[in-house]
Amino acid sequence: MGCSSSLPELRGVDLKLWKEDRNGCKGDRSKMIDAITAEKEKLKTLSEMDLVKLLGRPDENELLDRNQKFYTYYLQPGPRCEQPTENASKLILRINAMGLTKETQVK
Repeated sequence: MGCSSSLPELRGVDLKLWKEDRNGCKGDRSKMIDAITAEKEKLKTLSEMDLVKLLGRPDENELLDRNQKFYTYYLQPGPRCEQPTENASKLILRINAMGLTKETQVK
């Protein structure tokens, strides 16, 4: 059993399709915008490692001062796609210096 908690279940989010849709280019994540918006609070307090296990590697990550990070997952075709969406929706997660998710937002 150990000390680790199980990963949350994100209702309406097909994690296999999510992970295969890097940068939102395929359009699968765009079908899950309402579900991820409704379920995003379940991602708070997850460790950085658990977050990557659950959602896959982020499409972008930004290192800030004091070892804080922002992970970005595009929900619509992002700038690296052949046909990017202008101002594409994205899930942004702030990870604190302790490696825990502290803030989740969909923009």
